Amino acid sequence: MLIERTPLADLLVLTPRYHRDERGFFTESYNRKAFAEAVGADVDFVQDNHSRSAKGVLRGLHYQLPPRAQGKLVRVVAGEIFDVAVDLRRTSPSFGRWFGLILSADKGNQLWIPRGFAHGFLTLSDTADVLYKASDYYDRACERSVAWNDADIGIDWNLDGEPILSGKDAAAPPLAAAEAFGGPDGR
Repeated sequence: MLIERTPLADLLVLTPRYHRDERGFFTESYNRKAFAEAVGADVDFVQDNHSRSAKGVLRGLHYQLPPRAQGKLVRVVAGEIFDVAVDLRRTSPSFGRWFGLILSADKGNQLWIPRGFAHGFLTLSDTADVLYKASDYYDRACERSVAWNDADIGIDWNLDGEPILSGKDAAAPPLAAAEAFGGPDGR
């Protein structure tokens, strides 16, 4: 597995090895031991999520507060997205900064988003199927969001027109009004 560090502490890009031939490919998309070595912790994933989105759909920026803060391992199994994480750990030197990259089924790359980050993505292909493993269960009472277009964060979504948003995402507060995390470990 290829492991790439990002400018934001603890946020990693992981690319599993692909074995390709005339029949197609084989890859081990997740291995608990290899993942623990990559992130420096044994993460207990408890939930797998799958979303399908049409081109131009922007989902996020979502996160959950403690005690249900989630780490997420995100990958695309069909299509292509621009995936974004924003550091919401107030004690982090990169608080309020974002990192984004294209995740695609063709590349097979994945983004590890630890607790303490908000997550969102923009669908670039006609449709995209996004799978992510979560380290804690969904809990509506802990669910929060941050405005996808907050000027203080300054994400360059490289939009071609207006994105398609849910009502919740359209009404999300800016970072200045959002509940963030106190500690460096997303708690």
